[in-house]
Amino acid sequence: MSGADTGRPLRQRLGGFVALTKPRIIELLLVTTLPTMIVADHGLPSLRLILATLVGGTLAAGGANATNMYVDRDIDAVMHRTARRPLVTGAVTPREALVFAIGLEVAAFALLWGVVNLLSAALALGAMLFYVFVYTLWLKRTSVQNIVIGGAAGAVPVLVGWAAVRDSIGLAPILLFALIFVWTPPHFWALAFRYRDDYRSVDVPMMPSVAPLDRVARQILAYSLLVVATSLAFGWAAGAGAVYWAAAAVTGAIFLGYALRLLQEQSEARAMRLFHWSITYVTLLFAAMAIDQFVHL
Repeated sequence: MSGADTGRPLRQRLGGFVALTKPRIIELLLVTTLPTMIVADHGLPSLRLILATLVGGTLAAGGANATNMYVDRDIDAVMHRTARRPLVTGAVTPREALVFAIGLEVAAFALLWGVVNLLSAALALGAMLFYVFVYTLWLKRTSVQNIVIGGAAGAVPVLVGWAAVRDSIGLAPILLFALIFVWTPPHFWALAFRYRDDYRSVDVPMMPSVAPLDRVARQILAYSLLVVATSLAFGWAAGAGAVYWAAAAVTGAIFLGYALRLLQEQSEARAMRLFHWSITYVTLLFAAMAIDQFVHL
């Protein structure tokens, strides 16, 4: 459909706007932001700062995701994985989506600047611009390294969280940024294993759709090794305690185990196990990072 059906129930229309923000992706961003703030503060920051940072980050990420759907609505209509997105079903019109996305970004910048600080606002805005203009409009449809470089946008929320508390950036948050940056390729390529035919159908050169699967599995293992190495480097830089080191060792070993199994058997089932574990890995590692701070109090 080319336009939204004005006869749709209000609940369905509102659901369409919520879906534009990609809530499940935002959940993962919040999982990394709050623990980063706790590490930066060596404890629990004020509730006002936490709420302002998380709401501002949610608005910024939601606006970026909505813009991504606006740009990609042509290929979303072809791919099975994205065929039910609101701009494809007509629950929301392209014009409405774009206005909504811009409104979210303006609100995010105003909130972060007004309540948190200018550095966090600028970082959030920069992440959106990078995601839209570098990844979505340029790399996604032209380079096999699209998700590798474009993944930098998804790594910025940890910088936003750190800047919200410290109003500065140092080695520890840069290593956290690097951790999410190198985590993104094995996480997303594992998912793309299942949907490689979808990407081929729209000529998007996602690695699993254009390269032999054994090569993809080797690349996933290489990045997985970098993930574990970077998690250990962060532990050193942040002066982490036993809780974090134990979590980093155990979850990292499991991560590598899944990557090795995928190398041995390049199947969708193995890839999806790695994909699901990659989400659990980030959740557990960042939770341990936060808990570690309170154990040291």
